[in-house]
Amino acid sequence: MIQALSIRNFAIIEQLEVEFDQGMTVLTGETGAGKSIIIDAVGLLAGGRGSQHFIRTGAEKAVLQGAFIAPKGNVTYQLLDELGIDHDGQEIILQREIHRNGRNVCRVNSMLVNIQTLKRIGETLVDIHGQNEHQELMQPDKHIKMLDEYAHDKLNKQLADYQTSYTAYMKLKKTVENKRANEKEWAQHLDMLKFQVNEIGEAQLQDGEEEKLSTERDRLNNFQKINEALNHSFVALDGDDELTGALDSVGEAMNAMASIEDLGNDFKELSENINSAFYALQDASQGISRQIDLLEWDDDRLNEIEKRLETIQELKHKYGDSEAQVISYYDKISAELAEMEANELNDSDVEAQLAEQQTQLWQKGLALSKIREQSAKSLVKAIHQQLADLYMEKTVFEVRFTEPKENTFFHNGIDQLEFYIQPNPGEDMLPLAKIASGGELSRIMLALKMIFSRTQGVTSIIFDEVDTGVSGRVAQAIAEKISDISRESQVLCITHLPQVAAMSDHHFFIAKKVADGRTETSLTKLSDKKRIDEIARMLAGSEITKLAKEHAEELLKLGEEAKSK
Repeated sequence: MIQALSIRNFAIIEQLEVEFDQGMTVLTGETGAGKSIIIDAVGLLAGGRGSQHFIRTGAEKAVLQGAFIAPKGNVTYQLLDELGIDHDGQEIILQREIHRNGRNVCRVNSMLVNIQTLKRIGETLVDIHGQNEHQELMQPDKHIKMLDEYAHDKLNKQLADYQTSYTAYMKLKKTVENKRANEKEWAQHLDMLKFQVNEIGEAQLQDGEEEKLSTERDRLNNFQKINEALNHSFVALDGDDELTGALDSVGEAMNAMASIEDLGNDFKELSENINSAFYALQDASQGISRQIDLLEWDDDRLNEIEKRLETIQELKHKYGDSEAQVISYYDKISAELAEMEANELNDSDVEAQLAEQQTQLWQKGLALSKIREQSAKSLVKAIHQQLADLYMEKTVFEVRFTEPKENTFFHNGIDQLEFYIQPNPGEDMLPLAKIASGGELSRIMLALKMIFSRTQGVTSIIFDEVDTGVSGRVAQAIAEKISDISRESQVLCITHLPQVAAMSDHHFFIAKKVADGRTETSLTKLSDKKRIDEIARMLAGSEITKLAKEHAEELLKLGEEAKSK
């Protein structure tokens, strides 16, 4: 669960600290107050895509920090162990800074990680479900992913095994196709790769080397100029047998002013300024002296640098605009060469390998299909039960599979499937993406989330206005369903429905105000009395009436009764 959240300089939030509890927490407030901004912050902590546009105007960076608690044995701790990140088995701290220059700094338990690692860990802790997730239901190609989520425990091992075989099969298939297309071109390409790998490898190029060498060459080429400038500067500051240096003169001025600095603040300020100037010049003089001692002419080194720079320029001309690009190209062709050399078998051997892998992959794909078909029946039954609770008891939901084509493979198996729905009796079964309304999509997605919350192991689920497009008894059903989910996982919910707010265990009010010409967002946990006022506002609008307050009290009473059942 999310235990605490800290936000600084994020969107219209200057600074916000909040602690959350287990159970169901709702966040309400007027439109534009910043409710979704808080969810965006949690999403970024969990590895979501960041942008400098999130940074509050006038700030150089946005800083987000969250403290999470996961139950003992949770998959999060297994992942932390795998990644070598220390933990005490109780609390996980996620931190993220988004800088104005686009740089992101991410930490997990104070250890620096990249965004991909932050996302892997965040996905085990937080599941954010917003209105945009309805889009997944509208995309048939995402339906197989949802079914696989449901069948995770039964499917995961076999799917990983299939995908390993699929990757090996596709590589070998590409190898065979390339060799079939042009044996001569294959050999020529192999020779070219060998030459390029040898040429770049022998050079032992290092990123940033050219810049360092150019700087060193410029110093050697300007040796006389540097030597004269350093010596002239040193004499000007420290003097010689015939000339008094600037340091002596400033020292005299410093001593003179020291004698009168107690006679007035203006004299003291002048004395301090001269003191600062003296010690700054003294530091500069010592620095110049060190540079003179280090200065050395080496003609052989200059020739060596020139030759090395010529080599680097030749490599850049052939293989990239920078050393980094040349090195990246070297890594790429080295891997390609190793793969080609490993596959230098005769055609009959390669063809036999491909046929064998194809047969094995097809059998693994059929095994996956069998698991998916069994899981689909279970999922349909579970969804019908959940939809009945959401007043869609006459809705028929189906998972329809397309007959697989022999030896046609995809990364996740041989299956293609789509969700179908019949909202009302007597109508045809049609693709969900074509006929479902916004309210239906909300309830179907909520039904899926109710089912998945028991299997995913995620400690916190966030609903961002998923109750849009519903009202009345359906709104009450959704409220009760979200409350049911909070028995398995902590739930944070942004809502405009008073029925949902009344079912919560904790209630926060989000408001915004303008101070000194700047908009700021605040978050306040409501007392029982304030909670009645807020739900009354949600019921009545801007003018809170006595009847609205009575209705709010009744909703809260009904909510407590529903939770106790």
